[in-house]
Amino acid sequence: MKPRQRWIKGGGRRRWTLALLATVSALMLALQGCGNKSEAEGASSAAASPSPTAASASPEAASAASAEPERHVPEVVNYGYIGLNDQNQTTGAEGWGFYKGIIQEELKKYGVKEVKLAGFPNGPDQTESLISGRLDFGSLGDTPAIIARAGGAKTRLIAQPGTRTIGYLIAKKNGPQTLQDLKGKTIAIQKGSFMHRYVVGLLKDAGVTDYKLVHMLIPDAQAALANGSVDAMTNTGVNALTSLANGYPQLDVSSDHPELLGTSATVVSEAFLEKFPDFPKVWNAAREKALADLKQHPDEYYEFIAGIQKTTVENVKKLSPIEDIKETAFTDEGLALLEGTKNFLVEEKIAKKDFAIGDWVLKAE
Repeated sequence: MKPRQRWIKGGGRRRWTLALLATVSALMLALQGCGNKSEAEGASSAAASPSPTAASASPEAASAASAEPERHVPEVVNYGYIGLNDQNQTTGAEGWGFYKGIIQEELKKYGVKEVKLAGFPNGPDQTESLISGRLDFGSLGDTPAIIARAGGAKTRLIAQPGTRTIGYLIAKKNGPQTLQDLKGKTIAIQKGSFMHRYVVGLLKDAGVTDYKLVHMLIPDAQAALANGSVDAMTNTGVNALTSLANGYPQLDVSSDHPELLGTSATVVSEAFLEKFPDFPKVWNAAREKALADLKQHPDEYYEFIAGIQKTTVENVKKLSPIEDIKETAFTDEGLALLEGTKNFLVEEKIAKKDFAIGDWVLKAE
């Protein structure tokens, strides 16, 4: 009996152990199933509800982002102007704005930390620096700016701050007395400048032919006029008034020929515009702010310009009155003069090829 009882007793334990193992296995399977279900539900939820990044990247947002121009505004910007002086300053609203720091403060709002100014003796030299990338933008006469554009320079015109650039044709002492006397004579000009266009147009209208033009910077031309190696020269600004005061005869002045007046041009390289697409709007707003301030301090402005040009306030008022500074980037009058100058340069083959002024002008929006 005892062996039988022991077998029954041991078999009970074995059945209890197997039951326990089965229960534990079932429990683990149940828990695993719940876990798989939770993960599946989580994955399904994630697929149904996109992340914040994905949600923000809607077709409209993506389209807007792709349409927005990429900006890499440089911290240092290079600006060129005409007129060498020991103060490295320029005139007009631009000059006043730089002098007072108004323009610098406006540009700082867009990441520009410094504006470097560079003076040039003439427009062709400045356009060469603009084309080569040493300058980002600059203000100069319309003629060299047009010639550069016609020659393939990748620039845009963003303003005409002045439309009354005056040139003088001055003869040597005891030399020509009239325009007709220039037939067969030698005239010193700055090739590719406003004064080049002025004298060619002037003599064409006067029917004068068979003259010779030689390229000279103003200081060299003045010396040549004094020693008689040239018969006449074109000049402008304080230098012209000084020559007249020293007894050199004036043969003509462009203010007597409204169609031959020059305009000033502010041009920007297209490479710079790619980095700073909003620049035309920013620049013209800053310039207008500087002009408004200038008009509040006219006496100080005239003294500032007289100091730069080493002349008198009276001469500045005569040559560059505040009233001549344009309040807006473009005027109908200025654009008409620009069109006439361009057509003349093309007809005379001074400009390489024709182009549409409208394609060059970039008006801020």
